[in-house]
Amino acid sequence: MDTGTHIVMGVALGGLATLDPAVHNDPTLFSAVLAGTVIGSHAPDFDTVFKLKNNATYIRHHRGASHSIPAIILWGLLIAGIIHAIVPQVDFLHLWLWTFLAVIIHVFVDIFNAYGTQAYRPFSRDWVAHGFISTFDPYIFFLHIAGIGAWALGANPIITWVAMYTVIILYYIKRYMDKREIVKKIEDYFPETELIATSPTIKQNYWRVAIATEDKYYVGTVENRHIEIVDEFVREPLPDLPVIEKAKTDKNIAAFLNFSPVYRWEINDFDDFTEVRLTDLRYRSNGFYTFVAVVQIDDNMRIMSSFTGWIFSEHKLQSKLYINDNPV
Repeated sequence: MDTGTHIVMGVALGGLATLDPAVHNDPTLFSAVLAGTVIGSHAPDFDTVFKLKNNATYIRHHRGASHSIPAIILWGLLIAGIIHAIVPQVDFLHLWLWTFLAVIIHVFVDIFNAYGTQAYRPFSRDWVAHGFISTFDPYIFFLHIAGIGAWALGANPIITWVAMYTVIILYYIKRYMDKREIVKKIEDYFPETELIATSPTIKQNYWRVAIATEDKYYVGTVENRHIEIVDEFVREPLPDLPVIEKAKTDKNIAAFLNFSPVYRWEINDFDDFTEVRLTDLRYRSNGFYTFVAVVQIDDNMRIMSSFTGWIFSEHKLQSKLYINDNPV
């Protein structure tokens, strides 16, 4: 989920914690727990700091180790430990339990969008992305805002939080059923389907889909349960060529390949260099594929420049590519 949603989830969880008698009867503990749930609900995304280095590092690590099973345990202990060091008089067990729950919920809700997480590490490095909740879902966000507002105005906390979380759970079930219906329709039409990647949008009735069959990729949209295929590509593995082997050594290309399960490739020859471009077929907006990796390799098999990340125009992409002072 996006940062704003994680924060309101943390505030709401802090409100829910008031149902715990120990928290309800101790204002200092409540303040500590609220701090713990807000920080804990965002902590796994502290790996955003990798973006300060470069996009390749960010893409390779974001929602990776920081969302793993060991990290979930460590985040809860670390955050609760720091808060307890500041206010040592509060009960550590209750502080840790609510903080730990906030971290768990953060990772749990992230597995339902198209980006996903490596939540099963260290047992598996596979990306878990169920793809039926948008990264920013206005319904989830504003349900939390409504719940927090009602609680702040003095509404009964039991009724408030039970009602809010019941509606959210039912909403998740509804979105899961929506996705299941879409997948079934696609499988009926393409019985040889090997992979279906669904990407919900903030519009309830509009989804994006990428489909992999044995020999083709299809990109489509789903609007009001009507599936429309908008692009079709021959499915080919990366060729066994020296320029491809060189491209794989580039950090941006390696990060892309680690992250993207459905992509197409292009090799474009220019006067002084060859460009290898990989395009993730899951992310298409206004006719443009927004997540790409590009590397430019000169005639001496040296990497001149490269880029990976989200981009929204060819002009912007070219502005991101630059000639390295120290070619590889």
